Amino acid sequence: MTAIYTFDIFATLDGFGSYDGGDWGGYWGKAGKEFLDRLLEMYGEEQRMVLGANTYRQFVQALGPSVEESTVDDPVNRRMMTMPTTVVSSTLEGPLEWANATLASGDAVDIVTRLKQESDVPLRSHGSLTLNRALMAAGLVDRVQLTIFPVISGQTGVDPIFQHAADFDLELLESRVLDTHTQELIYHPTLHA
Repeated sequence: MTAIYTFDIFATLDGFGSYDGGDWGGYWGKAGKEFLDRLLEMYGEEQRMVLGANTYRQFVQALGPSVEESTVDDPVNRRMMTMPTTVVSSTLEGPLEWANATLASGDAVDIVTRLKQESDVPLRSHGSLTLNRALMAAGLVDRVQLTIFPVISGQTGVDPIFQHAADFDLELLESRVLDTHTQELIYHPTLHA
């Protein structure tokens, strides 16, 4: 059996994954109770995280090197820091700060192909845009889970989610509205021929 791989991303309506400047706040200031409960539900499931080096570095910087040393005190981030995690990198050296994180050096497509074949649990990657665009092009992403926050960040937006990605057709598998304004869309991507 092959493990399901989900590329999980948060974005603005205009497709940016983060922002630089402005006073948006976390989750663009739109994190309501339903959204936070949904995150806790998703990350509470047994699964393995797959991260690229840059995203891993950003998470360690934002969340801390361990749950004990973290200044961020919420159940979602505590869970993320303790989940089994594979960090795909040719630039990092081990050991990694997070206790359950392991380093995998080499070709990302080969590494994730092996993980999908060997894993007994689903795989999830949050962010890691360059990594996941390459995995999508290789046909390794089974689900794109896109959470769209109700903002346009044309002046402050950075990291366009699908900039330089291949073309894909998307089959909508699930959709929901959280807190009356945030959309979660789950698609199965197929490389557009």
